[in-house]
Amino acid sequence: DVDPQGNASSWFYKNSLRWELSDVLQGNCYVADAIVAIPEIENLFLLPTFGIGGGLKAYAETKIADEPYVLQDLVHELAKDFPRIILDLSPGLGKLERAAIIASDEVITPMTPEVFSLDGLEIFIDELQKIKKNLRSQVRHERIIINSYDGRIRQHKDIFDAATSGVFQVFKIPVDPVFRKAQEANFAPQLFRQRGKGLKTNTLEAIQNINSLIWR
Repeated sequence: DVDPQGNASSWFYKNSLRWELSDVLQGNCYVADAIVAIPEIENLFLLPTFGIGGGLKAYAETKIADEPYVLQDLVHELAKDFPRIILDLSPGLGKLERAAIIASDEVITPMTPEVFSLDGLEIFIDELQKIKKNLRSQVRHERIIINSYDGRIRQHKDIFDAATSGVFQVFKIPVDPVFRKAQEANFAPQLFRQRGKGLKTNTLEAIQNINSLIWR
């Protein structure tokens, strides 16, 4: 969880934690000490960040500029035991996010179907090219995920058409109230049930499609 707000950590893990990502980066503990298994999801492990009282924000502001490849080194270490590694980032593009990008093989951009999201995407594409040039990174950026998509809304269709007009492979995740409910319950949305109902069929199909193409 490379987001100082720790949203992924608070979503998927409910128990108390001793160590977080910033502790690993600063040598306060071994990476094996900080990684936790997510009980409800087989083969899913989390290297958490504390949204409240955590040290990742301070680390990003004071230390990471002196060691921009620290996340790359960590990913190489983790890759010995984990074939698939996801770095969850904040929407910003500061030194922490840049360090995470150059540690990655691929960047996948999530966005909402709003006009300002397209502006943000254009800015990110331009900044990513600078990162790749200045830091000699080969990271790929070929896929976009549009969240909360509603095909009944004209603007959503227009945003999708604009996103697909370029070189990107664009996925749509339909608007689905279960995502919010799953967050509130600290549960994976695919497994969440309330009164016997979970994600919509088209939402599950969209997630399965993304999974099959990204991890093939």
